[in-house]
Amino acid sequence: MGYVYYGNYAQFFEVGRVEWLRDLGISYKSLEESGIMLPVIQLNINYIKPAKYDDLLTIKTILHKKPLVKIEFDFEITNEKEELLTTGFTRLVFMDMNKNKPIKAPKYLLDQIYAQFI
Repeated sequence: MGYVYYGNYAQFFEVGRVEWLRDLGISYKSLEESGIMLPVIQLNINYIKPAKYDDLLTIKTILHKKPLVKIEFDFEITNEKEELLTTGFTRLVFMDMNKNKPIKAPKYLLDQIYAQFI
């Protein structure tokens, strides 16, 4: 077909989230090593225009509100012509990996978010 498979967009959003954390100085691996995981509990995707194979895509990851137990991101995917192709939303929950229970966002993450955005 020449178009990017629709299921790949969830992976694009994951790349956006991981890089967003990395820009804060926090790796997802370090979260997991400290016993915290962030499973996705909601995913919404709005397909506006299809991305084509070999398109250079930009993923904009946006945090609109302070996380508590959950963290929510909006996404915008554009091509090299800066055409908006896709928008999306994910909601994730901070989970204690040992107890398998939701927890508050770790203080060091909140400190980094506040330092960058507030």
